[in-house]
Amino acid sequence: MIEPIQDFYAVIPAGGIGSRLWPLSRADAPKFLHDLTGSGHSLLRDTWDRLEPLAGPDRIAVVTGRAHRAAVEAELPGIDDLNVFLESEPRESAAAIGLAAAILHRRDPEVIIGSFSADHVIRGTQVFEWAVQQAVQVAREGYICTIGIPPTEPSVGFGYIRKAGELVVDGAPEAALVERFVEKPDLETAKEYVADRSYLWNAGMFIAKASVLLGELAANEPELYAGLSELAEAWDDRERRGPAVDRIWPKLKKIAIDYAVAEPAAERGRLAVIPGHFDWDDVGDFASLTKLITHGRKNDLAVLGPNARVLSDAASGILVSQTNRVISLVGVQDIVVVDTPDALLVTTVEHAQRVKGVVESLKLTGQGDVL
Repeated sequence: MIEPIQDFYAVIPAGGIGSRLWPLSRADAPKFLHDLTGSGHSLLRDTWDRLEPLAGPDRIAVVTGRAHRAAVEAELPGIDDLNVFLESEPRESAAAIGLAAAILHRRDPEVIIGSFSADHVIRGTQVFEWAVQQAVQVAREGYICTIGIPPTEPSVGFGYIRKAGELVVDGAPEAALVERFVEKPDLETAKEYVADRSYLWNAGMFIAKASVLLGELAANEPELYAGLSELAEAWDDRERRGPAVDRIWPKLKKIAIDYAVAEPAAERGRLAVIPGHFDWDDVGDFASLTKLITHGRKNDLAVLGPNARVLSDAASGILVSQTNRVISLVGVQDIVVVDTPDALLVTTVEHAQRVKGVVESLKLTGQGDVL
């Protein structure tokens, strides 16, 4: 067991509907509330359990939508009410993480925060803890630090981070500066990145002094920073909080933390990275979920659903059942079937990324009742 890091606060942004996992993941039941690994817990609960040894139960905050408050608190019965930060509507990661930073900075001007998504899967707890401990050491030196994952394959589904020179920080032997971020590449470019070894997957984890992160926001997105500062000033006053959120939050700019903070910091030589030598997946679509559950075995059929009734003959892929319907799969390979009471998805692992297009089509055709 490790001791909690005294000046560290973990932040869990729990937002987004995971549209590539529709119809399993929806607006009222996003993917972080599902058990997608067979652990017996939701992804959110697994994230909490992973962070509790590092921060302690009283120093973990969750940023989520008002509509998800009851479900989040049911998943995390130990969370302090003061550490549930509610959004009135989704405004992207810069607003969510920036809000947490602004609130926590007002409570403790010296606090270091670490942001870790609610819906990622990580295996290798001790290695993860070591990476975070190194990142905190780097953050104490005034850098913004991210944790990048050494790629195991030429994935086109992730953004990449290119390492620059070594960064010498006591207690962080693997620290390096970041040269730049790279958007999701095509397959040939991804192969080059894997062979190069100076590229890491961008896992969206950021650790920094709250004051440093807010300083970057102030420099790069001053209107967003001003709105978040005003919200933070009113936050711990219950009577002022609600009206302030209703007035300010919908007007905040929608922008990812990568663009608002990380990329500008990298350009100024103020962004560092720690390689995370643990198994990581953002479970972004049914292809990654299939691989996660079957451990990459091509001929396996993964089945999710406590009451799934499945007959399979020479079939592979993934089947998710939320009904008591008998589903028979015969001679189909790499298939994706998601059966819910009001929607059925059938596709293949190869086309799993295209599920997001189905969601967009449902919105455009006025069929949002199934979203």
